[in-house]
Amino acid sequence: MPISQELKRFGHHLILGISGTTLSDDDKRALNELKPIGVIFFAKNFLDSTPYQVWLESFKDLNNQIREYTERDSMFMTLDHEGGRVIRTPLPITRFPHALLLRSHAREVAKATAVELKSLGINLSWAPVADVFSYPHNPVIGPRAFGNTPEIAAKDAREYYLGLQESGILGCAKHFPGHGDTSKDSHIELPILNLTLEDLRLRELIPFKALIEVQIPLIMTAHILFPKIDADVPATLSQAILKTILREELGFRGVVVSDDLDMKAISDMFIKAGTVARSFHAGCDLFIVSRNINSSSIERTYQIAEDFVDSLSKGSLDESVVEAAKERIDKLLALTPQYPVHALDKDILLQHAQLAIASSYS
Repeated sequence: MPISQELKRFGHHLILGISGTTLSDDDKRALNELKPIGVIFFAKNFLDSTPYQVWLESFKDLNNQIREYTERDSMFMTLDHEGGRVIRTPLPITRFPHALLLRSHAREVAKATAVELKSLGINLSWAPVADVFSYPHNPVIGPRAFGNTPEIAAKDAREYYLGLQESGILGCAKHFPGHGDTSKDSHIELPILNLTLEDLRLRELIPFKALIEVQIPLIMTAHILFPKIDADVPATLSQAILKTILREELGFRGVVVSDDLDMKAISDMFIKAGTVARSFHAGCDLFIVSRNINSSSIERTYQIAEDFVDSLSKGSLDESVVEAAKERIDKLLALTPQYPVHALDKDILLQHAQLAIASSYS
């Protein structure tokens, strides 16, 4: 099989970031050669300080071009869209409050959010956060979590997911097996949590379990080292965490997606030969390379793709593991709606603004 065909095989497991509001030559090359199964958008992909119709038209053009270059009709069009400080879109898309404030409004807010995401052609939201806000000085999760006890976090994350699901948006529980107790930000360095499996069962795993019970389709890994469970590698590369705990103990049958491979906690590991194979064998099906951190170059994405190809050709990456991952992704993509980009009526946005205010008072 020619190298280009093998690189496309990796594309079937890749969610790729785009460099700006239009496609650069690097973007065009990667979309055409790797044919990623999905893209992840950030603030840099939306025109800023322009009227709604102007930035929406620009974003619509970008969407169309992405599909043209990948030659894919069906893709995962994705956005980190939690509310609070994690929002990428310009106004008048609603600024809903942090998850911690939503409480009884969680499902209603998720439904309204889904309506807005669909209008942007988005079909997958990297939400809800299933972490527990157990450490008050957590620099990266904090009020992004739905609660500071596992019971509240589980109940409200579940409600939020059901709101997305009822309105036609895929949800993803993150960051498995739990990022809420960290004192470090995995965007910058590798957090280490000295929790035992029993500790996880009593707190961190409870919201994930609740979401698995309502068949959430995706779960995202955490770039965190749990030395008492797996002393060698972070969760994204750990069979003990992804296979034994997530697949076997919790019975998750959906798609496991890595957190962003550009994050500093793990980025250096993924330029070492064999890392992508290790992650597949641990249980990852899908990989995010956002190109949003430290101006990650497209060459780094190709390095990871080439490592995948090399590992397959040498036999260090098992064909059956890749095939099983592909089957899970194909099954999910077949059920994923594809939405056209369109403007929302002013009255809908006004209703959503009122909901945002109401949920801030709950």
